[in-house]
Amino acid sequence: MIGVPMPNPRDAIIEDLNQKLDQFFGAGNKVELIDSGVSGDCGGPIKSTRSEKLRAARDKDAPQLQALAKAGNTIGEAAKEMDMDLKRAKLIARENGIKFPGPR
Repeated sequence: MIGVPMPNPRDAIIEDLNQKLDQFFGAGNKVELIDSGVSGDCGGPIKSTRSEKLRAARDKDAPQLQALAKAGNTIGEAAKEMDMDLKRAKLIARENGIKFPGPR
């Protein structure tokens, strides 16, 4: 109505929170202390994150990159032969422990 002060929304939120706390502790529940750095289990329909999918795709290229490294190719030559970016080849090599000879 006109001329009637509006209730403070913050007070309504605080009142609701206090009611929920009273219900929680009134039901006999207790506060549980969780150590720092510990997270809960993440369930749900999504089992694989984007980074895991990208890693799996890179792992498919690792055997071919390993074979090129054993053949004596440098990482640049191997990346060019596999038609991939040099940064991607370096990442695959680092993740899979592939050692390349130095530049020729």
